[in-house]
Amino acid sequence: MNSYEVLRRPVITEKATMLGEGGQYVFEVARDANKIEVKRAVEEIFRVHVRAVNVIRVHGKVKRMGRSVGHTAVWKKAIVALKAGERIELFEGI
Repeated sequence: MNSYEVLRRPVITEKATMLGEGGQYVFEVARDANKIEVKRAVEEIFRVHVRAVNVIRVHGKVKRMGRSVGHTAVWKKAIVALKAGERIELFEGI
């Protein structure tokens, strides 16, 4: 799998911003990606050294509109911790 296919987009939330101050960054990743592929993709794309990767599967929520019931998509996110002193410049302007 291509590195750009593994990392879908950065997750920008209040919690993810607070993690960014401590050297951790949150990404939405492909559902079939594992920790090794995520680490390799982040190191290749951003030219940093990854210390640890945690992967979480986010379940879809039930949504209703009147009598219709649907679900949001199931997706996977990864929390990537970098080695001390390294940063990803993409997140600095946020």
